[in-house]
Amino acid sequence: MGLAGAGLLSGLSGAAEVDAELADPALLTAMLDVERALAGAGADCGVLPAEAAEAIAERCRPDRFDLAALAGAADAAGNPVVPLVRQLTSAVPAAARPWVHHGATSQDVLDTALVLVATRAGDPLLRRLDTAIGAAAGLAERYRDTVLLARTLGQAAAPTTFGLKAAGWLLGLLDARTRLAAAQSALPAQLGGAVGTLAALGPAGPEVADRFAARLGLAAPPLPWHTRRQPLLDLAGALGSLLAATGKVGLDVGLLAQTEVAEVAEGGGPGRGGSSAMPHKRNPVDSVLLGAAARRGPHLVATLFTAAVHEHERATGGWHAEWEPLLDLLRLAGGATSRTARLLSRLDVRPQRMRENLDALGGRVLAEAVAARLAPALGRADAHDAVARAVTAPDFRAGLLADPAVREHLSEQELDRALDPANWLGSAATFVDRALGEYRASGAYRNSEEAP
Repeated sequence: MGLAGAGLLSGLSGAAEVDAELADPALLTAMLDVERALAGAGADCGVLPAEAAEAIAERCRPDRFDLAALAGAADAAGNPVVPLVRQLTSAVPAAARPWVHHGATSQDVLDTALVLVATRAGDPLLRRLDTAIGAAAGLAERYRDTVLLARTLGQAAAPTTFGLKAAGWLLGLLDARTRLAAAQSALPAQLGGAVGTLAALGPAGPEVADRFAARLGLAAPPLPWHTRRQPLLDLAGALGSLLAATGKVGLDVGLLAQTEVAEVAEGGGPGRGGSSAMPHKRNPVDSVLLGAAARRGPHLVATLFTAAVHEHERATGGWHAEWEPLLDLLRLAGGATSRTARLLSRLDVRPQRMRENLDALGGRVLAEAVAARLAPALGRADAHDAVARAVTAPDFRAGLLADPAVREHLSEQELDRALDPANWLGSAATFVDRALGEYRASGAYRNSEEAP
């Protein structure tokens, strides 16, 4: 079971630190950790001799195993655990051989190994996500009051602030972090034996399962989850949400970096974002790749949810369909968090250009503000119509002043106050402060304080 996308394209969707925890050597290590913990838990509960557990543990070292041979033999068994158990059994002394893999089934080993892999990959993934969250918080704070043109349905709308846009990114990433951390911390060990009864372990079965989970540092479920796949669905949903949150950042930055807009640009120095054909271009490559990951994520999540309906006590294909999509999701999430951290940490923000784009619309984006000031006197509908007439004039301000209904109720000074974007930002600053408060109460902030 290799890591999909390894090679020339791996750097475009993954992150080396996370990928290392998802590759074949890491999965092999996790499977051997499971076999070691299984033997140790059995010995703890008196189910197998301590000497046998020690012999098995001593030989659960990845360098003793032939990955290529395991991969080749996996096809015949339908999973890599069967050939692994054969290799491990042949490696231990004869007296310990009956106790290798005692009480377990292949699904126990592979499910628990994938949980270990997800947990281990989650550590660098969350660190990178915390960096991205910190960078978003820094932008929200720094540009709390920087006026920006808001766009709705692809059109110029009304003033907002760049700080509020960054605060939206911040909370999206924070929400995704909360879900991911919760899903990872709840991931359970799997030990049920052939049909989920642990019959081969006798009355000590539940105790062995609890000790097994404890040795691996995983949650101990109340019963095996061979066909109850909610733990993996929770993880998949959290990873999908994370890809959506990072995709939102990438989409917004890419749109703001368009040549005609130019309100931000990706950092990174000379050569980054270059084109093979057009020397003048500076492509928003991180934004583009975040968008690519966000588009791939839902299909992988859907595969895991589709595969989650398992027959009776063990699935015929549904279980097998989970493995690679889960690893792909983790890999995409690792790359997306790393890329988002880099993008936001280096973002070139251009407040002057933001103001220029706002002013270029001649005050029309303050139409709502003017109508609101006229509504008490004219009524909401008539105020809306009066402002709508002025919007069609070559000069919006002049068109308003030329309307007797407007002049009767608004002086030039009052109109100019209505046309000042700073006076129509509503609660933007309060919302930014709230988002920053959420950040300072979060694990992401605590981790940044504890960082060396």
